[in-house]
Amino acid sequence: MMWTTRQRSETGGLALVSTGSGPRVLLIHGVGLRAEAWNAQIAALSQRFEILAPDLPGHCGSAELPGEPALQAYGDRIASLLDRPAVVVGHSMGAMIALDLASRYPGQVQGVAALNAIYMRSGAAQAAVRARAAGLDGVSVSDPSATLSRWFGEAQCPERNACHAWLSDVNPGGYRTAYSVFSDEDGPRDAMLKALQCPALFMTGGREPNSTPAMSRAMAGLAPDGTARIVETAAHMMPMTHPSEVNRVLLDFAEGCQS
Repeated sequence: MMWTTRQRSETGGLALVSTGSGPRVLLIHGVGLRAEAWNAQIAALSQRFEILAPDLPGHCGSAELPGEPALQAYGDRIASLLDRPAVVVGHSMGAMIALDLASRYPGQVQGVAALNAIYMRSGAAQAAVRARAAGLDGVSVSDPSATLSRWFGEAQCPERNACHAWLSDVNPGGYRTAYSVFSDEDGPRDAMLKALQCPALFMTGGREPNSTPAMSRAMAGLAPDGTARIVETAAHMMPMTHPSEVNRVLLDFAEGCQS
């Protein structure tokens, strides 16, 4: 898979990759990344669906949100793309946003897929992520080495190189704002999960130390129409490193949401 830059349009302050035709699938990436993190999914799913893949606010070509936004502000900005119903897929912080959209815009979300989503972090994990957020000044670009080690271990691969380039080029202010929201959130509340009105897929990697398989299974168990899928050999950057497995599951899920 080539991680080349895709052409974008702009709508409502969001830079947007749009391709394909058919029922709509909305892809939301995680902190520090950009729409191209979904390149493998865009290539596969656009054969059957219209794909919208925005850059998060404050990332790549998308405008920053004003003030100190909460998670819901990210959802509200992205909800401007839901002018017709869609299956919403999110990765990491994008999974938080996807679940928020499914909860607050139920008429526009046909199904929600939360990839590498967190749920009730341990005390140690919560302290670690908040310490990382506190170390961001919003002015300088942070050395991405520690982040890449968490995501990929020490393996060198094209996916790691792409993420290194994106993290090195990210807007420091937009990154700090998004990461602060990510660190403050602890995943969806039980009441939100129990009230979901659409099919919900929770998918993560078996080697994921932060968005663990136990988290995905717990969330799936609470959602009325929830399913958990674990890619045993994957870690945090599962959509990039294990595209065949992820694409197969997402295609089946998105097609099932049309019936």
